[in-house]
Amino acid sequence: MHGTSPEDNKRLVRRFYEEIDRGNINALDELVAEEYVDHSPPPLPGLGPGRAGLKRAFRLFREATPGTHEIQDQVAEGDKVVTRLLCRGTHEGDLPDIPATGNALTMTATVIHRIEGGRLVERSDKDMLSFLQQLGVIPPLPGS
Repeated sequence: MHGTSPEDNKRLVRRFYEEIDRGNINALDELVAEEYVDHSPPPLPGLGPGRAGLKRAFRLFREATPGTHEIQDQVAEGDKVVTRLLCRGTHEGDLPDIPATGNALTMTATVIHRIEGGRLVERSDKDMLSFLQQLGVIPPLPGS
């Protein structure tokens, strides 16, 4: 039986990012609920909902933009964990409609996960603007 304390929940989120960084996408079968809800899915066609869509997204990004998730802060209360991340990678491979640029990528994210029954069930939205600008999909804002 999975624990449900705030510390257990923080460990679950840390393991989620560690497994992704190792390329162990199948670990998400254990860590993420099948009906997972992502309030800000990547802007890529055909990913689909739930855990299956999340796994497709991470496989795509792992191949096209290999990198790491560095946890800088974590706060947990009740069934929620807030994680501030520094994500780094390189756009080495093509994404749908976004050819490889070779650009180094750095993105910060603050994500709220909700945990139920020892699995991630929901993730808050995130700002994709900086990421899309670094991929060259959206031009930089004037003065940036």
